[in-house]
Amino acid sequence: MKELINLQLMMFALIITGLILKKVGVVGKEVQKGMTNLVIDLILPCNIIYSFMIKFSSKIAQDFVVILVISILIQVFCVILGGVLYNKCSVKRKKCLRYATICSNAGFLGNPIAQGVFGMMGLTLASIYLIPQRIMMWSEGVSVFTEAPTKKEMLKKIFTHPCIIACEIGIVLMLTGWRPPHFLEETITSVSNCNTAMSMLVIGMILADADPKTIIDKDVLFYTFIRLLIIPFCVFIPCWLLHIDSLVMGVSVILAAMPAGATTTILASKYDCEEEFSVKLVVFSTAASLITTPLWNMILLKF
Repeated sequence: MKELINLQLMMFALIITGLILKKVGVVGKEVQKGMTNLVIDLILPCNIIYSFMIKFSSKIAQDFVVILVISILIQVFCVILGGVLYNKCSVKRKKCLRYATICSNAGFLGNPIAQGVFGMMGLTLASIYLIPQRIMMWSEGVSVFTEAPTKKEMLKKIFTHPCIIACEIGIVLMLTGWRPPHFLEETITSVSNCNTAMSMLVIGMILADADPKTIIDKDVLFYTFIRLLIIPFCVFIPCWLLHIDSLVMGVSVILAAMPAGATTTILASKYDCEEEFSVKLVVFSTAASLITTPLWNMILLKF
């Protein structure tokens, strides 16, 4: 419990630092965008490759299959949920809500939290868990805002995504037991170690864009309740009843409890779908996750 509290305090301190840097003007929108791209295109892939530098075993193979199946079922559940929950909202607002339900920020925020809470194996399982979500992001997710991409476009987006490529490299390294030259392994490890700090700083910068006077919205509150509490609860109960391995269950629940992804705002802006509302979704759910994530961690410690 002490380690968990220290981890949460450390992440909170980094988030506050990012918020202050943005508020005082040290970091502008372009720098923030550059930092986000750096995390997604370099730091996260190195973090994923690093996570696979473990000794392969039949137990690991079994856990991989289980968490992959859980992740696929969660994605199907989120697609169905997004299609039925927001029918009373305006068309444009519904698009934001559906996308944010399907594509959480687990791909950005999940890895550092999984590694911090569950260690190296937690990070490895998180990388496997996120494969279906990354696929959904460039297929069903994009089709929420526009026409469904062609099969060729979708496959190109999926297989050229840096994090998917990193998973492929990592799995090969783990299965073969081969290690890159020492200097290269150290380089990957060093870049990987930047993941938590950079990710949390960017989250702080996102929060800095919030206007406390206008951020509260009934649709935002409803979405946050669904995304941070109901979805992870619907993952936790079956995993608990089926006696799923505690580490697999923990990673699945925590990653299912992640807030709206920043890509919600990027796509809302691109397709003119209530960009201001999408910012509220991302900012408020991210802020609320600072409370709900430790809550889920404490619940999981008891099971």
